[in-house]
Amino acid sequence: MRELARSTTPAIREMLADVSLGLTKAAALTAPKLFQLRRTLGEREVTKLVVVVLRAFVDSVRAEHKPDAADLMEAADYLVQTYTHDSLKDLVLALKEARTSGKLKAYYNTLDMAVVYAALTDYFERKADYLNQQHLDQKAQGATNQNQALQQLQQAAPQLMAGIGRQIPDDHPNAAHLRHRLTVIGQKEKRGLITPEQAQQLRDETTAATIRQPRQDWKPGEEAQRAIDQRHWASTRRFAERHGINPNCL
Repeated sequence: MRELARSTTPAIREMLADVSLGLTKAAALTAPKLFQLRRTLGEREVTKLVVVVLRAFVDSVRAEHKPDAADLMEAADYLVQTYTHDSLKDLVLALKEARTSGKLKAYYNTLDMAVVYAALTDYFERKADYLNQQHLDQKAQGATNQNQALQQLQQAAPQLMAGIGRQIPDDHPNAAHLRHRLTVIGQKEKRGLITPEQAQQLRDETTAATIRQPRQDWKPGEEAQRAIDQRHWASTRRFAERHGINPNCL
């Protein structure tokens, strides 16, 4: 790690520049977080990666006095411990924006780590605002989608209720015929053979045909039912005597 912190080769700066090409907040958000890298690579390896990023950044700033290797290692350890739920690309993007935005100031030709920390803090505050705005936009979009779905449901509700009202019971003796009739009515309406008013009238008539009112006069009264039962029992007894069978077994 000490060698990485001391190294000032152009290759490191080129590597950082290559990583930062086309880097956006969206890409940084989807990148693996530091705590995830610590689980897979180990904390020391992740700290080395941050040291490389800081080393390349420091070398890219034109200043005579810059943080030394000890400062970079200490800063890398602090960042790994502090920004656990941010990604390495977040750090790269934060330093890139600090360098290209003109906000980074090397006072008296000196780049102090406090300036670097301030640039990182500013980036992560803006990132928090960005995430909060995204959350609000998603909530607003969700509310809009719910309102649209509710409006569509309200518009379709009369048709749905009408369809439910036209449902034909499976046990109806003419169920197949009535369903076929509703299908024919719908096809005629689509082809313009009948007007919507005529189609609705035919549907209402078909729906009315599905209603079966109970007929009390079809059922025998109590005395008639007793007489029927007695006739049935007498017939059963005669059949049993003729064939030598116990009538209680029938």
